[in-house]
Amino acid sequence: MPATDDDDRPKKKISHEIGQDLTLLSVGELNERIALLKDEIARLEADIKGKQASKAAADLFFKK
Repeated sequence: MPATDDDDRPKKKISHEIGQDLTLLSVGELNERIALLKDEIARLEADIKGKQASKAAADLFFKK
């Protein structure tokens, strides 16, 4: 029976919980989480901009 290659296994999805204990994480894992959180912040900020633009358009339409 051939040995299984680690690259064939599905990668465990990185997740982060606010306030999570970080003592068991490596520097690499911490850097991955920082990148994940930065991406999420950018996604949230983009959504805020879209919602603000929609609100501004509605305000102009209804002349608030």
